[in-house]
Amino acid sequence: MRIGDAAAAAGTTPRALRFYEQRGLLPPPVRTASGQREYGPGEIARVRVIRELLALGLTIEDLHSCADRLDLLTQDPPPRCGSVEPGAPASGVVGRRLAALDAEINRLATLRETLARCASGEPPTPSPGPADHLRGESRITAPAPPLPSEAIPPDQRALPRRTCQIG
Repeated sequence: MRIGDAAAAAGTTPRALRFYEQRGLLPPPVRTASGQREYGPGEIARVRVIRELLALGLTIEDLHSCADRLDLLTQDPPPRCGSVEPGAPASGVVGRRLAALDAEINRLATLRETLARCASGEPPTPSPGPADHLRGESRITAPAPPLPSEAIPPDQRALPRRTCQIG
């Protein structure tokens, strides 16, 4: 099947198929005598797997590190996720993604708690950070030097009015 039909069958675009091929996620397809790409059911199944993994939050680089194993996920039924051997590239990819998801879940849970407190009328609990000075917790103890305009007497602060003649 030609690239447009294959892209439609996989739920993507011809441009995405060419991109996956360029990045090594999709093997170069068979070409017709006129040089057009021809895709079969195996390539379409692989593209669907790639799209599903990208939707789960994996990156192109993550998929590239385990591109040689993507065909395993096109099997019916696919192998269990736990069947990846420890130390294999895919196990590191999944572990890193799980850690990133856990960190994001913790961040969002904290944000939700803060918003819920604000919605109930409670003041938010301050957390240490770069905006401490906005809460009056600045480490600076000396007053700021006067601005240049404060050093000039008020009657001399006005700028002279300029006029020009058109001639």
